Amino acid sequence: MPTTRGWAALGAGIALVILWVVFGERLMLGAGLFLILAVGGGMGYVRTAVPRVGVTRRLTPFQVHDGDRAVVEVTLLTGRRIAQVTVLDEVSGLGTARFVADRIEPQDPMTARYEILCRPRGIYAVGPAIVQVRDPLDLTEAGGTAGKVDRLVVYPAVEDLDGLPLGRGHDPTVNTSKSSFSQTDGEDFFTLREYQQGDDLRKVHWPSTAKRDVLMIRQLEMPWQSRALVLLDPRRVAYPDRDTFEHAVRGVASAFRHLFRNGYTPTLWTGHGSGTVVGGSDSYGIAMEELSAVQPTPAIDLTSALARLRRNGMAGGVLVLATGVPDDPVLAAFRTLGRDFYRTIVMSATADVPASLDPFARAGATTIASTSSDRWASAWKQGMEQSWSTATAG
Repeated sequence: MPTTRGWAALGAGIALVILWVVFGERLMLGAGLFLILAVGGGMGYVRTAVPRVGVTRRLTPFQVHDGDRAVVEVTLLTGRRIAQVTVLDEVSGLGTARFVADRIEPQDPMTARYEILCRPRGIYAVGPAIVQVRDPLDLTEAGGTAGKVDRLVVYPAVEDLDGLPLGRGHDPTVNTSKSSFSQTDGEDFFTLREYQQGDDLRKVHWPSTAKRDVLMIRQLEMPWQSRALVLLDPRRVAYPDRDTFEHAVRGVASAFRHLFRNGYTPTLWTGHGSGTVVGGSDSYGIAMEELSAVQPTPAIDLTSALARLRRNGMAGGVLVLATGVPDDPVLAAFRTLGRDFYRTIVMSATADVPASLDPFARAGATTIASTSSDRWASAWKQGMEQSWSTATAG
């Protein structure tokens, strides 16, 4: 469509043609037709130029933590010379970058970069880019989309935690505060199950897959003491405000990463399904992406949901239960699952430490409390040291 200058030129051209009709001056006719044809030619130019502009994008890194920065590199390439190109690249919810190129030469890529402050956590769409082209006389412009939509995954912010809960090593009579096992399955065959996103395709059992027409995975036996279950209480009623919920999410992400890095095979549960089992880097990314998108749920029967989870055979060395203000459903969940784990850690994103956490401490859990204005690292270390000093030798 015509630009402001184009509309002015078109109006002037029409006026000159009218004056030619009145006065019969051929110079007016020539000037008027020139302006009208210039606008028409410009419209034809921009309509053919827009589809010829290709846009590619690269995010570095494409998975970041809340508060980090990511760099986006946008490259333009065209098969013909095009003048006055404007590119708008939007990151949904975080902002829009605008680039202007006076001229793009054929087969000569042009690259521009911009930086994104990745906050808050979430999954964001980047693109598609909007390309706007003007003709050389700046009389007309046209726009369209180019390039694909990329995903930017912003993980919750995490803290480096220090210390592990006392657990049992391979010798059941010996306590250990550091797992002596790896983030892999055992070597003994246990069962077959259907494929889940993130599973290692090298463990596909092809004969069973061909028979059932569904991808089946060889489930190998996992050492009991290497298992960990990390739970996030998703109930909105458990959190006084949004900041408290976000602080609980950060605590879960920090504990989950800490256990994974120290040899555990953790399962993450955020309110649905049977949880995400993490035994490698691919499934770890899936679990952290789940934490990127988790939101408080208005209504969920926590006791029933975790009872179903227990029936699936959840047991192991460490249970981490994160919530806001601990209440009766959380205490019931602890009593339901805690009996199947050697150590239980209750993380509370609240300042009401004595009243709400005492029942858990009396029942043998390690309690950790931190307000949204504090950090989890110091509270975690203090909780681990306290559990070491009170642990028995059997």
